[in-house]
Amino acid sequence: MRLGLNRISKLSRQDANTLLAARANREQARGITPARHGEPLTEFAFDSVEDLAACTRLPAQALQALAHANALHSLAGHRANAHWEVSAVDYPPLLLADASFDEDPVRLKPPPEAEDIVADYQALGVPMGRHPLALLRPSLQHLQIDTAANLQDYPDGRLARASGIVTHRQRPGTAKGVVFVTLEDETGQINVIVWPDMVEKFRQAVLGARLMTIYGVWQRDPDSGMVRHLIARRVLDHTAMLGALSMRSRDFR
Repeated sequence: MRLGLNRISKLSRQDANTLLAARANREQARGITPARHGEPLTEFAFDSVEDLAACTRLPAQALQALAHANALHSLAGHRANAHWEVSAVDYPPLLLADASFDEDPVRLKPPPEAEDIVADYQALGVPMGRHPLALLRPSLQHLQIDTAANLQDYPDGRLARASGIVTHRQRPGTAKGVVFVTLEDETGQINVIVWPDMVEKFRQAVLGARLMTIYGVWQRDPDSGMVRHLIARRVLDHTAMLGALSMRSRDFR
């Protein structure tokens, strides 16, 4: 999946435009046809992180933002290498702008998958690899918690357990205290209804959890089967399982 530069935290619009202009100039000079929307990149305008830095002369903060977002993986291999390479960038005088250093590159071990996921959320707000819940699935299975995909086939009235990252909380003024929560796991989304008495009983978890586990009753429209949601009977805050992963939900908007 390709995301726009506007998703990268701490990358200014000015620096993004500088990068885009430099890339367009290099592509034109090399006769590279830009990839169409949805097509994979087969040719790259820059040969290395050093080459990108020399062409753009971006400030250190912008280069670090690109490295943290894993936007330099095609040039450096992975985040650890990218951070190492951008930290070594030191712009020479313009007279020596085309000079290069003939040194053997340092190759670091790739970071653990969990660290990559944390960095994705910090830099982009979304995972570019596996979803965090995929890593936690063995622990969740031990708690007999099913996936969003499997819940879709549950019959109406069946007891169910679900866990997910909280992406939305809503409490409409017309709902008389009912809270609607959307959870997300590696297979999809789960719509949860928390009645007012359950909101009061589990208020801290309902309003504060980033990783929420629901024990409840599955409901689906008996006629169409299209309307599916989980009625909460118990709400648990399992945020601690996320470790260093930090994210925000869209609450009451």
